[in-house]
Amino acid sequence: MKSIAITKAILFNCICMALGVSAFAQKSALTKWPAGSDPATIGLLLTRHFIETPHGNVGYTNPPKTIIYPEVCAWYGALRFTEAAKQKDLQHQLEMRFRPLLYKENNLVPRPDHVDHTVFGVLPLILHLQTQNPVYLDMGKWFADEQWTLPSVTDKPEYAVLQDSGYTWQTRMWIDDMYMITAIQVQAYKTTKNEQYLNRAAKEIVRYLSALQQPNGLFYHAPDVPFYWGRGNGWVATGMTEILRVLPAGNPYHHPIMEAYKKMMATLKAQQDASGMWHQLVDDPQSWPETSGSAMFAYALITGVKKGWLDAAAYGPVARKAWLALGTYINSNGDVREVCEGTNKKNDHQYYLDRKRNTGDLHGQAPYLWCAFALTEP
Repeated sequence: MKSIAITKAILFNCICMALGVSAFAQKSALTKWPAGSDPATIGLLLTRHFIETPHGNVGYTNPPKTIIYPEVCAWYGALRFTEAAKQKDLQHQLEMRFRPLLYKENNLVPRPDHVDHTVFGVLPLILHLQTQNPVYLDMGKWFADEQWTLPSVTDKPEYAVLQDSGYTWQTRMWIDDMYMITAIQVQAYKTTKNEQYLNRAAKEIVRYLSALQQPNGLFYHAPDVPFYWGRGNGWVATGMTEILRVLPAGNPYHHPIMEAYKKMMATLKAQQDASGMWHQLVDDPQSWPETSGSAMFAYALITGVKKGWLDAAAYGPVARKAWLALGTYINSNGDVREVCEGTNKKNDHQYYLDRKRNTGDLHGQAPYLWCAFALTEP
């Protein structure tokens, strides 16, 4: 009997080796955590902190007058985390934070006139998925559809050219858009099951991939800005991750997106520093370790390992190392340190190095929450 058990164990290990998956990578890399680094604990800390954070506290010197993407992204992360962690009370509090936007605080709701504003529609759409309230569905669909509805008054003929080619008039070829556009359209698809939304996002991503991805797998901030900005590349990594979660393998856009994703992940694996972080400029080890981009990369890696897109033996330890490193940048209040401030594109290397390093900026809080739900969900 003992020899049979040993034979079975050897056979199991041989199968794991053949699949490129070690027992450690399978069972421990993204499940067992030392004290203080458990994703559920960190997710709860950041969610409670977000609920107490006033609208507009997003890391800008002059706060915007409406709710824009950093707050949306953190809110979305908190909603996904509380759902995965089965924290019904906190999930309800997050919904109650939204309710006033339907009436007495509707002045805070942005117009869907720019990618940074249109992504707001993610919130009512995920709330519809979680509550089945039809008011949320109508609101969210309106945002998603307006992204593909040409403005009735515009002095930019290029908008019509984009629209006629099947792209949103909000296309501007900045890497940030690969998350902003994808997030709202994918959420509309998840809510309605209408493939129109999914194909919109997939076609848009492939256009951006062809314009911005470089031979090393990374992305310029824009065609005229040849720098591998950390958070900018993070937006790309998470945008591809969000669509690959739902895009069928048979979809014609699936293969080019998956190949671009894997190419990027291979370079990120090589560029991770000894501590587990990535830097403000991904390919410049002399630039400072930056948390928002690192957390976005971690989210993309965690999801890829858990979904089987990436080899667990090779990438599981990379994702684990990143999450453990990220935890050291959270203070006792639940504020993430070393977050690059909101950043416009600029063809100037020093510009990126000199960006302000914020604490508690929602650009950083958001992807930490994404990692927490990715590690917590089944």
